[in-house]
Amino acid sequence: MKKFFVFLILFLIVVFFIWQGIFFPLDVNSSDEKIFSVEKGQGLFQIGENLEKQGLIKSRFLFDFYLISKKKQKNLQAGKYLLSPSMTIAEIGEKIISGKIYTMKITIPEGYNIEQIDARLAKADLIERGELIDFDIENFQFTIFNLQSIFNFQISNLEGFLFPDTYYFFPSTKTEEIVKVFLDNFDKKLTLELREEIEKQNKTVFEIITMASMLEKEVITIEDKKMVSGILWKRLDSEIPLQVDATITYLTGEKTTKVGLEDLKIDSPYNTYKYKGFPIGPICSPGLDSIEAAIYPEDSHYWYYLSTPDGETIFSKTLKEHRINREKYLK
Repeated sequence: MKKFFVFLILFLIVVFFIWQGIFFPLDVNSSDEKIFSVEKGQGLFQIGENLEKQGLIKSRFLFDFYLISKKKQKNLQAGKYLLSPSMTIAEIGEKIISGKIYTMKITIPEGYNIEQIDARLAKADLIERGELIDFDIENFQFTIFNLQSIFNFQISNLEGFLFPDTYYFFPSTKTEEIVKVFLDNFDKKLTLELREEIEKQNKTVFEIITMASMLEKEVITIEDKKMVSGILWKRLDSEIPLQVDATITYLTGEKTTKVGLEDLKIDSPYNTYKYKGFPIGPICSPGLDSIEAAIYPEDSHYWYYLSTPDGETIFSKTLKEHRINREKYLK
């Protein structure tokens, strides 16, 4: 009887340690997170060994025991997983069994240009630097008919059409798939109602996005965007240069609201001071507010506007009044 109780106690101690090892994390207070890779062809024992080596679990033997006891050792799925020492063996095992592969959260703010978007994706190791900028549109297999007709090879890059939003990508996502996700989202955001309104105005989506990109960089509120939209469309119809400062800073790369006289002389189809009409294409990826403002402009008696350093938009009816406002607000 005494031996039985000794054996029982020892058995309970072993069970307790196994239970604790499986259902208690290596470090409950850890805030560290690691990308853990399960390669195709790797078996249970190799995965457990790698988890232990990377400091994610207490014991590979307990990991193996848990998966075998669950009869799930053949259900481990290849991929990259976001794991932490604060996770239990049970949690890690279930995550790899269910294939909850790590996705990277990427937020593209409104007004980012293609270089900024490219840099953000490259920093996250989703693409090589420059891949998005040099993306070959002409040989890209569009899956969305509307976008095929929108581009019609008018532009050499994707500027303006990488819709600003929050995206989730797998680390192994190819550049072509990333572009498709952006364009799918753009296609969804530009609803049938908006497309029909654009067509009714005898305008093109390309023109609207180009206008919206300028509004995005020039003014802040939706009300001001609609007012400025009315001014710019009116100037286009009257064959007056748009004179949008944001098209100049797009060329110079300067993060300033002040444009120098020498900058205004830059010979580029983006220079809306030197050349009448639209710039050759969008200057950033506009948000939905800017797109809607481009589609639904506000009529007014104004012909000029300026943005103060604190973001306020000042409107003028005449060039004389505009010059006075420039002296007042920008000096």
